[in-house]
Amino acid sequence: MAGGVIERYLKATPGVYAEIVDVLELSNDAYQYLYGKTYFKLVDAVPWLVGWGYEANDPPFKLKKPVEMFDRINTMSTVRRIRNFNPDVVVCTHFLPARLAALLLAREVITAPIFVVTTDYDFQGLWLNPPFSRIFVARDETKAYMEAIGVPADRLTTSGIPVRPLFGEPVDAEAVRKRYDLDAAKPLLLVSAGAAGGSYTTAAVKQTLRMTSDFQAVVICGANAELKTEVERLVTGRENQYRVLGYSSDMPDLMRIASLFIGKPGGLSSSECMAAGLPMVLIKPIPGQEERNSDYLLEQGAAVKCNYEGTIGYKIDEILGEPGRLERMSASARRIGHPDAAATVAAAVASDDAPPVWITRAARESIVAASEQGMSVVDLDTDQRLKTLYHQSSGRSAAVITKEQLDSLGRKVSADTLSLSADDLVNQRRWRRSEPDLLLELRRAMGDATEVTFDLR
Repeated sequence: MAGGVIERYLKATPGVYAEIVDVLELSNDAYQYLYGKTYFKLVDAVPWLVGWGYEANDPPFKLKKPVEMFDRINTMSTVRRIRNFNPDVVVCTHFLPARLAALLLAREVITAPIFVVTTDYDFQGLWLNPPFSRIFVARDETKAYMEAIGVPADRLTTSGIPVRPLFGEPVDAEAVRKRYDLDAAKPLLLVSAGAAGGSYTTAAVKQTLRMTSDFQAVVICGANAELKTEVERLVTGRENQYRVLGYSSDMPDLMRIASLFIGKPGGLSSSECMAAGLPMVLIKPIPGQEERNSDYLLEQGAAVKCNYEGTIGYKIDEILGEPGRLERMSASARRIGHPDAAATVAAAVASDDAPPVWITRAARESIVAASEQGMSVVDLDTDQRLKTLYHQSSGRSAAVITKEQLDSLGRKVSADTLSLSADDLVNQRRWRRSEPDLLLELRRAMGDATEVTFDLR
């Protein structure tokens, strides 16, 4: 969804051709099943395991080599597609293609800058795959966290999560209500099962049946026909109060006239709600990213969370019964919404010609250490602390190295400046023996230049 919105903006830019590549669609059936259905089966059966996997990979650069190799083997079709297309720019809305594109750039198969667009409110380590040109994050705190662990600030943009811009636009509420025979005088609950049709919807509907508040509800059952039949059975006799739908393309209209959204805090659905100014009642967030999304929404006053399935109705009654609460929650949602996120991303992609930033292996180890210990890189041991090299000519970050690596160069012009030439790198035999990674990353940071002066920060 996020990729599609960005694609439409890019195609509207003169001189730009954009094409979407879906990694899973190009992979084999077994890999699709593993990434898709197996994941949701784990969410239902052993959610704690999903949460453990999320936390285990939360520090950047912790993905196990066998897993990384397994992904590479099963995504060769995507690699060939990117290579044959030979893009000028790569935009990634998932960490897997971001990793593949970074590998192609590091191996000089492509030369395109890589833009990474995260789609949850918190940043997870799997998204960090240097080299890259820019990472777009959902909120300022996430940007601050990434700066703290060593990612150059000039490579980070707080954009929000890309959604269709119409979520932030006015809607003909009267026409939408007429379409579904809804009463404007009654609060409208929008119960969403998601595209796949989550089974938690049944519990939510049962709870609303016991509510004391006067309301109407639209229940979206997604592609789950059995769920739709079950919900229709539950509301038999109260059809004037409930509208039960399958998959609906009318979600933007319904979300803009609804009073409360009842469902799960996925990154995209939450962002759509916030853009529409629609408060959320959160049910069973998936451990990991959805729990962190819910933390943010609760902190901002745009949502409530139901820790018990048996109190969903009570929670909604509580909101509807408190004068002004719904309005305050709606204002909070709209305040943190980013209906213009896709436009922000597309504009940067079309205009930002920054070369990639490179991060040495030693610097990555420092980033891991800072992340695991919950501290800023400036608080690490002196040798582990990071120095960012900025092109003096452009002011753009070029590479991230450790203080120890910087000291080993012995080529500083001043305390804040480093001068390097191609000959310097060629003649450093000891680097080729002890730190070939540093030699390679510095040469890459220099680009096509034979001599470069970097500012150190």
